[in-house]
Amino acid sequence: MTLHRRRLARGAILGATLATPALAQPAPAVRWRMATAWPRSLDTLYGSAEALCRRIGQISEGRFEIRPFPGGELVPALQTFDAVQTGSVECGHILSTNFIGKSPALGFDGGLPFGLNSRQQTTWVNEGGGRDLLRAMYRKFDIVNHVVGNVGVQMGGFYRKEIRTVEDLNGLKMRIGGFGGRILSKLGAVPQQLAASDIYAALERGTIDAAEWVGPYDDEKLGFHKVARYYYTPGWWEGSGSITGIVHVAAWEALPAVFKEMFEVAAAEQNSLMMARYDARNPDALRRMVAQGTQLRSFSRPVLEAAYKASFETFEEVAAQNEDFRALYASWRPFLDSSNNWFRVGEFALDAFRFANPVPGR
Repeated sequence: MTLHRRRLARGAILGATLATPALAQPAPAVRWRMATAWPRSLDTLYGSAEALCRRIGQISEGRFEIRPFPGGELVPALQTFDAVQTGSVECGHILSTNFIGKSPALGFDGGLPFGLNSRQQTTWVNEGGGRDLLRAMYRKFDIVNHVVGNVGVQMGGFYRKEIRTVEDLNGLKMRIGGFGGRILSKLGAVPQQLAASDIYAALERGTIDAAEWVGPYDDEKLGFHKVARYYYTPGWWEGSGSITGIVHVAAWEALPAVFKEMFEVAAAEQNSLMMARYDARNPDALRRMVAQGTQLRSFSRPVLEAAYKASFETFEEVAAQNEDFRALYASWRPFLDSSNNWFRVGEFALDAFRFANPVPGR
């Protein structure tokens, strides 16, 4: 062996020896609590929060433990954002559009009416500049945000009466949060903000006339089909319901770098898996409810056109008044237009043909 090679070999051995203690030293044990906005019965939403925490524990070999709690156990479901913002709990699991009263810009995180579908949302966040803009906005609340799931396109909710015209929305008391409620109020409806666990009783008693949540699998679990007959599509207010993991900034910054990576990896995994669970479970749930008497309806074109017009009018109004919304809208609006053009060319014609024709041979 030449002198040069012997020196290289000794250097490699020394480097490995010096590195071994650092690798062998375990990172400090971290114990967090996660407040969620979901009842335990929703095994897609709350179940995904559980899976996220479990996965982080597995990857860290038990050194990073996060314990999830259903809505109402640590804090009421609709106070999850506040609890994380103040640092009362380290992290939370929410649909951000339920908290647009704090900032309308939160709507870009969860999904806006007639906005991006789930694939487009993921693309905008990861490749279209959305992540940096959202992170900057959330920092103003002492929160670091993470995409931890997506429910995909939603249904338009259960109604006690048919909605044939825009006039049928006048005075309609509907459980709906976020920008969807804001748009419907422009069309004469009266939006109500209720946690999942309170919706059934309100619909049964007639305190509200309609309610939307997510889609067939969750809606069946919550029992809406037992107290309202008409089930509408599409859920135009959220073509992509993106779920957010929110972390108090001090807790996040105190994490070892490797634990931050573990959280990010587990979050990305759940973003994909949650959507897959809904896509796998929604078809059978819809068939079961229809078999029990649920009447499927589509919103009429005049209703959709009125909602579409009101949505983009609202976006322009809010952008003129709110700096954070304006900054995000300047990125989101051209991305929506460009992405829609591609999906129209690349997928729309094929999907429309496939869905209009039954699969042969059955």
